[in-house]
Amino acid sequence: MVNPHDHPTALQDVQNSIYREKVLRARSMSPDQRWSAGFELTNAVFERMLEGAMWKLGTKDVSEGWQEVRTQLERLRKVHEHGLYVTARPGADER
Repeated sequence: MVNPHDHPTALQDVQNSIYREKVLRARSMSPDQRWSAGFELTNAVFERMLEGAMWKLGTKDVSEGWQEVRTQLERLRKVHEHGLYVTARPGADER
């Protein structure tokens, strides 16, 4: 593998290769396997959210951590409902 610092496009080439591998791996999966992989990713994200919440609170109490995660998710939901946080660029669906 080429060192990304040796050539200006080497890093992009590595990123493209990784992306291609992910796409090919996903295409080879059955719908059930993709569904399962999605849940695994979601569970991993929730674990990191819990760890971050516990670190933020300075606690080792898992129930306190989950309460903080729920508070953060509720805050995100309210912001999203008020249109302050969106998942697509404004006007993107008008094309």
